[in-house]
Amino acid sequence: MLSVHFTISAQEDAPKTGNSAQELADKLANPVASLISVPLQNNLNYGIGPFNGSKYTINVQPVIPFKLTDNLNLITRYILPVVDQRDITGENTHQFGLSDATVTAFFAPKTKGIILGVGPAFLVPTATDKLLGTEKFGVGPSVLVMHQGKGLSVGFIANQIWSVAGNEDRTDFNQFYTQIFLTHSYKSGASLGVSSEITQNWEGNTTMISLAPNIGAVTKLGDQVVQFAIMPLIPIVGPREIKPDWGLRAVLAFVFPGS
Repeated sequence: MLSVHFTISAQEDAPKTGNSAQELADKLANPVASLISVPLQNNLNYGIGPFNGSKYTINVQPVIPFKLTDNLNLITRYILPVVDQRDITGENTHQFGLSDATVTAFFAPKTKGIILGVGPAFLVPTATDKLLGTEKFGVGPSVLVMHQGKGLSVGFIANQIWSVAGNEDRTDFNQFYTQIFLTHSYKSGASLGVSSEITQNWEGNTTMISLAPNIGAVTKLGDQVVQFAIMPLIPIVGPREIKPDWGLRAVLAFVFPGS
């Protein structure tokens, strides 16, 4: 998932990368930028369901671009969640392991102003515990529409996935997801933004909406360019059985601007 950030401490330039700190902040706000990054997104939620459960998820989210032609890139995004949850499926219960992976590919023509990306999204049943996954393989369309000028990024990313194969005894997967985002960056690499995530489960007829004002930093650890971010996850809408009382997200992204 995309994150937009406000930098706490940043450098004016990112040495040896060919990109200024602001340029890196803008690229990281663009889901289809031709930029290799490996975000580690840590999500912690408390007060879930009737047993006040807790859930910690670390999403390993590499983004790898491929140049197809001079005017067209293929941007591949992978999300592999590792989950540790307690008191979610019942009182005094505990599950730990991989959840299902999501793989998205955006065909993104090189444009200025309005940026478009479209392609397939896949749900891959990689869960190591049946309570952490769907046991379904799914596919559907994904789309990105955004406007980006120097220092300003606004838009949305969305996908709709239907299950097409898998365990027939499990409920079909039919889910829509979108994230709406806005961020403003500054010459120092600082940026300020907010995003909202909406998930609609058509099979379960449930809607989840959360809001995330974000703070972060583009900096270096030794020679490695990284982005830090931390943000509250504010639940707005959702059924009691799955809606947390509160949440927190922290992101560490390894960035490879020269790739």
